[in-house]
This record gives sequence, structure tokens and C-alpha cells, in this order.
Amino acid sequence: MAMTRGTVVQAACHCRSVRFEIELTDGLNTALRCDCSFCRMRGAVAVSAELDGLKIVSGQDTLTEYQFNTKVARHYFCSVCGIYTHHQRRSNPRQFGVNAACIEGVSPFDFAEVPVVDGINHASDRSGGASGGSRIAGVLRYHAAGD
Repeated sequence: MAMTRGTVVQAACHCRSVRFEIELTDGLNTALRCDCSFCRMRGAVAVSAELDGLKIVSGQDTLTEYQFNTKVARHYFCSVCGIYTHHQRRSNPRQFGVNAACIEGVSPFDFAEVPVVDGINHASDRSGGASGGSRIAGVLRYHAAGD
């Protein structure tokens, strides 16, 4: 299935307790990672959806929220299997970053290159609180064995 703007896709955590639908803002073209302390440990590739573009179909009561530092970003996990499903972004609180690996038929290894955002030096910190745009810290590349 081609994932373009407006495409609604199905997603779930590992144990499928949390199931959700997402309308991606630009298909899989928004894929990125972040190098902040939390995302560095989490290691997920995230794609973008507007706040009204994500609907929890089942398992709302199973989601657990985690916040740290400025408490602007809201990170959600399944309390059963522990998988990160999505987060409300600090860089754009009107958007969710969605774990691409939760989307049916998508793997983080489907992306040959993924931009890595400089979350260590967050745009809000550099500009005194106003969003000043995210800098790219680097690019993560995946090459399958035998390529």
C-alpha cells in the first residue's frame, strides 16, 4: 500500500493491547530519529501525524504516559508489553510522533536513511522557548547484509 498524505493506517503495540489508527501527515516521508537522552535510549523511528490524526481504537486504559524535563512532550507506552507507541512532540505540540514499527507492514529497517534531529540542543532551548526549527544532527543509514 502506498502511504501518502491522508492515508489512514492501522497500528498496534507488540501485544496488540493498544490498537490505533493514524492519518499520517506525509506518509512515511516524515521519518526521523532524535538524539536526546530519552530518544537515544528508545531508538525508534518516528513518523508524523496531527493530533486529530490519531485515534485509539482499543487499549486507551492500557497506555501509560511518561514526561520529563520541561514536561511538554508526552510519551505513551503500552503498560503490558512496554512498547512506545507515540508521543506528543515538544518541538510541535500540535503533532504526534508515531513509532513507525507499530504500523502494520512497516519496519524501521525499511528506511535506508533516517535523519536524526538534534534533540540534545533542542530548538526551544536555543530560541528561549519559541520553536526555532530542528537541526539535523546526522543521518542513520541501514544496509542489509549482502547489499
